[in-house]
Amino acid sequence: MRRMDSLQPVCHRHRDRITYLRCSRCDRHICPDCSIDSAVGQRCPDCSPVPPRRPAPRPARASRVRMMGGSVTPAVLTIIIVTVVAYILQRIFPDFVINNFAHATWLVAAGEWWRGITAAFLHSQSFFLHIAFNMYFLYILGPRLEQQVGSASFIVLYLGSAAGGGVAFQYLVDGPAVALGASGAVFGLLGAALAGAYRVRSTPAGMALFRQLMFVLAINLALPFFVGNVAWQAHLGGLAAGLVIAALWQRIRPGPKLNASRTLAALAVTVVALALLWAA
Repeated sequence: MRRMDSLQPVCHRHRDRITYLRCSRCDRHICPDCSIDSAVGQRCPDCSPVPPRRPAPRPARASRVRMMGGSVTPAVLTIIIVTVVAYILQRIFPDFVINNFAHATWLVAAGEWWRGITAAFLHSQSFFLHIAFNMYFLYILGPRLEQQVGSASFIVLYLGSAAGGGVAFQYLVDGPAVALGASGAVFGLLGAALAGAYRVRSTPAGMALFRQLMFVLAINLALPFFVGNVAWQAHLGGLAAGLVIAALWQRIRPGPKLNASRTLAALAVTVVALALLWAA
């Protein structure tokens, strides 16, 4: 006899395609070509309120995946606006903003744990590309993720990844140091997107997306070797937090409270990260 969990699941509409995606309503397996993003997760064409017309699947060698999920979604837009406003205030009141909200390791150790998150909304004043690149990658990675998991879960994922980056910077950096920037949070989004793409890597579209994300990750991990003053510790911490949150999400069974469960799982990781900053 063979255990049933040893059999690989296939799309209920395309029986020749192995997939681990499930419709958030009927719980049947669906491949990426059948998956339709909705406000409550991914649905199959039968359960989607307005099933869109989908093009015929392309051959594996011609598969191309666009990482961006279309127009800017509410949570992504809100984070971009808050970050830009914070940058403007930082330009107007640099001493006040930096002294009170940047991640300074000795001040976090003195009890100002919130700096591990607030620093994610600040950026270098002398290097405009710092905020430009971070907001661009948020714009590229964010909408697709937000459409898949919901706005509340996405916001907590972003904040939890920022806190994870703060923890890594606090514990791994040598001596007193200051850090600011959204890179840790953005790396968390990249980690969550990678975890999702890895699950569907057996499909042509899934493998194409996974390769694209791995290429982006490789470039960003190599960046500290060519550019100075990069807080690589925060990058690794944010990436790890995003991967952990995504792993917890994948253990949640689909149901009417799927998005709420995702939010709570991401919140748990965020609380743990903040507790580590408080205990530093």
